[in-house]
Amino acid sequence: MHLLAKEFSKFNEITVYDTNQLYGKMGKFRCLQFADDAIQGAIDLKDPMRIVLDYQRAMMHLMELNNPSFENVFIIGHGIGKIAGHYPDKRFKVAEIDEVVVEISKKFFGYSKNNVEVGDGREILKNEQPNSYDYIILDAFTHKGIPLHFTTLEFFEMTMEKLGSRGVIFMNVMGKPKNDWLLNGIYTTLREAFAYAKAFSLPAVDEGDVRNMIVMASNEAIDFKARNKKGVFEIELEKGHVIREFICKDPPFYKRMAGGIGPGIVSNRL
Repeated sequence: MHLLAKEFSKFNEITVYDTNQLYGKMGKFRCLQFADDAIQGAIDLKDPMRIVLDYQRAMMHLMELNNPSFENVFIIGHGIGKIAGHYPDKRFKVAEIDEVVVEISKKFFGYSKNNVEVGDGREILKNEQPNSYDYIILDAFTHKGIPLHFTTLEFFEMTMEKLGSRGVIFMNVMGKPKNDWLLNGIYTTLREAFAYAKAFSLPAVDEGDVRNMIVMASNEAIDFKARNKKGVFEIELEKGHVIREFICKDPPFYKRMAGGIGPGIVSNRL
């Protein structure tokens, strides 16, 4: 590994490095990584336009399959901007809370678009016009996982208002296919807001391993066709809890009721 940069922002410890091996494959890669060792973005230096990360290829396959003529996309979580940069003729608006991530994407990964707004993705999306987007993509992580204000019924209802009648929300999540309390809750909460929801898993070494999953929801039926046996596949998630928000001015009460979920967030399981 050849270290190119290490930055400490208000939100992340960010590392950029070149490597000759990525997920067991040999080549010449450049990676963006946070402190939790999770790779947030990667490019093939010999073929920079190639989509390296499996979950991005799977998500783009689902986007092109369900609405080949999509035009307007809102993304929460910039990374290196790989999906937005892949479609030069489409309109993308990207929300990224960490301005250092945006700077690094331009300096080390060649991101050249001026479509990234720095700030909290939920607040930025809230100010968009209704029925503005074909797709909303949530790809935001901290070292604790998905920020919890992106998992609630109230947030999903707001995304539905910003989507057109055929619009779809996509979420990149990390989890397990079985007995994953938070993942099941996210899926069930999406089904509370939208008419249809599906979940897809990328392959993992062992059945119980944590892996990338894509959860998507829409008010139109969702199409899926497996491209090969080693690619993404549909899974059935278990019924979980509905994640809701509340306002509480009593911190001791909140601490008892929230059970560690997060400020102002509860579920019907509690």
